[in-house]
Amino acid sequence: MYCLPLPVPHYCKHTHQSHNFRPRSNPKPIKAMRAVVQRVACASVEVEGRIVSEIGPGLLVLVGLHDSDSTSDAEYICRKVLNMRLFPNESTGRGWDQNVMQRNYEVLLVSQFTLYGILKGNKPDFHVAMPPQKAKPFYASVVESFRNSYKPDAVKDGVFGAMMKVNLVNDGPVTMQIDSQSPKNSNDVSEEQS
Repeated sequence: MYCLPLPVPHYCKHTHQSHNFRPRSNPKPIKAMRAVVQRVACASVEVEGRIVSEIGPGLLVLVGLHDSDSTSDAEYICRKVLNMRLFPNESTGRGWDQNVMQRNYEVLLVSQFTLYGILKGNKPDFHVAMPPQKAKPFYASVVESFRNSYKPDAVKDGVFGAMMKVNLVNDGPVTMQIDSQSPKNSNDVSEEQS
């Protein structure tokens, strides 16, 4: 009986790793508060044909709550959003130099559970989002955290759980996404101070 030799795995001469046995890395699911931050010239929220909140220049922040979120997640998102240097410094001409508080601009927060939508086929599934009965008081605490950290009258919000029409003029356009998993990173403190 004749046996064929087994194929020898091909090794890359630069990395000395086998292409046949390369380990796969499975991305970990996000378990964090999520914020999509847009620099706007103006933004407003309309409910049942009535404008309930509006701002001029500043930030529109869509807030997605994960079922595992805690107070530390909310504090992190609040601190990062208010300190993001998304605005130019008109006196020095430097871009990406000032945050919303330095410009004395406004912030509009909108609860957005669909940020945690997962497509199953073509249908979205929202099971990882914080359930409404838990999310409503938690979201209210997020809004309060922003107001306490900045100026209460400069922080507006939508209507939790309502069908809202959000209108905005994105300035740039500039859109950033933040996940609160990042508080574990030691670099965040030094980044915010720089």
